[in-house]
Amino acid sequence: MPNWLINQMKKAYYEKNVYQIKLLNQCWYFYRKKHCS
Repeated sequence: MPNWLINQMKKAYYEKNVYQIKLLNQCWYFYRKKHCS
């Protein structure tokens, strides 16, 4: 997982921002799918 994404995740969890967490999870899912297939 890239560093910028980890930092965004930590921030979202710290702020308990559910929308942001879901958004980042989708980002990571698509990112991984694109780069690892």
